[in-house]
Amino acid sequence: MSNAGAAAGSGRSDGRRRWLARRTLRGRLIAGLLALLAVACAAVGAVTYVSLHGYLLGQLDQQLMQASGRYQACLGHPPPGGDGDGDNRPQPPRHTPYECAQQQQQQTFSAQVRQGMLADNYVSYGTCPLSHADKAVLTAYPAGEQPFNSELSSLGDYRLLAVHDPGSGVTYLTGLPMTQVNSTLRQVAVVEIVVFAAALLLTGVLGTGFVRLSLRPLRRVAATATQVAERPLASGEVTLPERVPDADPRTEVGQVGSAFNRMLGHVEAALARRAASEARLRRFAADASHELRTPLAAIRGYAELARRHPGPVPGDIAHALARVESESARMSVLVDELLLLAQLDAGRPLAKEPVDLTRLAIDATSDARAASQDHRWVLELPDEPVGVEGDEHRLHQVLANLMSNAAKHTPEGTTVTVTLTTSEDPPTVRVSVTDSGPGIPEELQPALFERFVRGDSARSNAGTSTGLGLAIVQAVTTAHGGSVGVTSRPGHTSFVIALPRLTSVAASA
Repeated sequence: MSNAGAAAGSGRSDGRRRWLARRTLRGRLIAGLLALLAVACAAVGAVTYVSLHGYLLGQLDQQLMQASGRYQACLGHPPPGGDGDGDNRPQPPRHTPYECAQQQQQQTFSAQVRQGMLADNYVSYGTCPLSHADKAVLTAYPAGEQPFNSELSSLGDYRLLAVHDPGSGVTYLTGLPMTQVNSTLRQVAVVEIVVFAAALLLTGVLGTGFVRLSLRPLRRVAATATQVAERPLASGEVTLPERVPDADPRTEVGQVGSAFNRMLGHVEAALARRAASEARLRRFAADASHELRTPLAAIRGYAELARRHPGPVPGDIAHALARVESESARMSVLVDELLLLAQLDAGRPLAKEPVDLTRLAIDATSDARAASQDHRWVLELPDEPVGVEGDEHRLHQVLANLMSNAAKHTPEGTTVTVTLTTSEDPPTVRVSVTDSGPGIPEELQPALFERFVRGDSARSNAGTSTGLGLAIVQAVTTAHGGSVGVTSRPGHTSFVIALPRLTSVAASA
């Protein structure tokens, strides 16, 4: 049972922590303020109630002792201590028990217990019907100097005092009603509840306004952070004009705002340095690629010219010239690809014209089938032509790169499926190139579209690769407002390109 109780308590505590964790800082501050005030009000109310209860009960006990003394004196049996003349001996009865009871204040209870039996029980200015249970309680209570409470079924709640007379063997009972005490305590409790509830309500309203006002600088910090987070920093934007206003370093929130402003300044400077470095690198790549095209063309020309020499050429020289011509051709392709990437990085716009993507897919697949006859090529097209707006030459290069990649990195007999599908919301066309090859290692997939990343170690390689083909695919697709993704597992690798679709291809048909 103890373990179950501990588990239940721990569950409630965890629930409260989760509830607080889901609240805003403003809500938690207000809830904490109201909780502390409620605890303080409850403590003040409890102390006030207990103190007032003790005070009223003390007053009632004094009145009770005085009423008991008058009752015994009236019967000729003064209580111990006498009435001031030093004579405590029994006197002849001055009045009957009824008359003595009627001389008390209203609703005073008077009775005598003789030999365990209740007798002469009266209530001043009222009737005194007692049940057997009431009589049993009154006769069973031992005499003493301490008053006690008793709930009499026919009279109500009474404060009673039992005094025993050793001479006569009689126990005198005197009681005063608790009605006034209970009524006063109830009124005090109601007043406290009303006042404390009003205080909690007023504190909640004023506290909410005060907390909102106090947290306004923190909300400005959050708003500035949100504006910075919404900026497309990955697109190359380097300016961060947002700053936290009124960052007073004398306050805690102001210190946070000042630190945040300094951090934004450092980030802006770092972005500017990175953008400048990337710009220099792009210029270098573009300039180097442009300048290398002429000497590479000259090298290829001289190599071809040397191979056409009419005289006999030694075999090793012919092989060397063939290798020079092959590598210069490969380097020319690499230079052209680097130049294209540099132009795309610089934001150079591409052509914007309607392109029949269906015809483009047919042409690219036909070219791939002619170049890689040892693969099985499957083309799946919709019934109607599908058009996009863009650069036809670059889009053809994208498809050619994907199909060449599938042909180079898969073994003979692999099936490559080119599929063209459309969707309406939003109007999109998807081109997927799927092969049944060995797949791409999972650790290589996140960096697959980066430059100079090769998958030769994972898939069968029928030739060399520059590692720029997929980077060009992503750059051209992004420049057309589309996206490219890949999913791969052994036996299934799929590259999917998504582009905005034209509603009509009449212009390009």
